[in-house]
Amino acid sequence: MTDQLKKYLFEDHSARAQAVKLNHAWQTGMAHQSYPECVQQLLGELVAAAVLLAGNIKFDGSLVLQLQGDGPVALIVVECSADLAIRATASLREGVPIPSIPTLQSLLNAHGQGRFIVMLDPGRDQPHAQPPYQGVVPLEGQTVAEVLELYMRHSEQLDTRLWLAANADQCAGLLMQRLPDHGGISIGASAEEHESAWERARHLAGTLKTHELLALDTDTLIHRLFSEETLIAFEPQNVRWHCPCTHARVADMLRMLGRSEIESILSEQGHVDIACNFCGKPYRFDAIDCAGLFIEAANVSPDDAKSVH
Repeated sequence: MTDQLKKYLFEDHSARAQAVKLNHAWQTGMAHQSYPECVQQLLGELVAAAVLLAGNIKFDGSLVLQLQGDGPVALIVVECSADLAIRATASLREGVPIPSIPTLQSLLNAHGQGRFIVMLDPGRDQPHAQPPYQGVVPLEGQTVAEVLELYMRHSEQLDTRLWLAANADQCAGLLMQRLPDHGGISIGASAEEHESAWERARHLAGTLKTHELLALDTDTLIHRLFSEETLIAFEPQNVRWHCPCTHARVADMLRMLGRSEIESILSEQGHVDIACNFCGKPYRFDAIDCAGLFIEAANVSPDDAKSVH
């Protein structure tokens, strides 16, 4: 099955492997988006990476990954909750052309000011929640996978390898992570045996080709890579696309613009068109819809307004 995160633990506890492949969720997210192929690929790779990393979050908040750029691409951002609900978007600079040979660095770090940002938001409603965490590092690496690997190595002190791929129809990823060899975690193995086991696992995963990530289902992929290893498989986790935008939320935003601004747009265009900044879903309000915005607002009593907030 696709749209699932699958986790595996090597029998000697030297490493863990996680794999994700998204079809329906990815296509749902891109249904109202239109990006250059190179930007869509970067966005899809970051989506797969976010799911792989969010699968290890131990609280009910969300993980946000951002590639902030000073080139043709201003921002690529993905949010993945602990229950693996994702949303993602990218922003391009108007009038700045995509280079003829687009790379991560030429798209996002043209002048050396690109940044990679990791945010962990525990959620406002969680009791005794820790404050949000944010890590910001220079945008180093030639691929999304390299950017993440460098961040994990230097900021989290975790030896992590990532393989990521995306196209218009699907995105996929494989994560390999070395586990600590202290505290008896390696099931009686010596430090040398633990290191050797990790190197073997990393070498096997290193034979993976990008096209295989997209062409093979997860079970076939894991078997092909680790057929001679004993893996402990965990219950798969479903991944879904979820953007909280609704007609009602868009209506609330339009009310904030005010009656005069809305009437001005109506006089010019005959309707108000607006798209969600995150998923690109279009919303259209005609003259009757717009009139209803302010009739509804007028019918809300002060006490009701207080209760809403």
